[in-house]
Amino acid sequence: MSSVTRAALDHKVTMAKRCAHEGVMAGAKAAVVASVAAAIPTLASVRMLPWARANLNPTAQALIISTVAGAAYFIVADKTVLATARRNSFQNNTHQVNTLMPKN
Repeated sequence: MSSVTRAALDHKVTMAKRCAHEGVMAGAKAAVVASVAAAIPTLASVRMLPWARANLNPTAQALIISTVAGAAYFIVADKTVLATARRNSFQNNTHQVNTLMPKN
């Protein structure tokens, strides 16, 4: 069994925090874009379509927009965290393989 140093653990924690931060930022950006993309047709349809005017009160409109924003946030944040973790995993494995292989 190999021993794990404090520096290696600190490096892993730092990488995990960076990975999470990247996911949060990407998710927030996606939520803003999705909010605008959902708000425009929702608000326009309430103004133009009689059915929507009669059935979509302000609470329903807000629920539609916030649901789209929440879904976009979690989907993009999850994909970003997974992609970053995968990239970091490959970098760490390459580094470990390079340090373990004997040099000629």
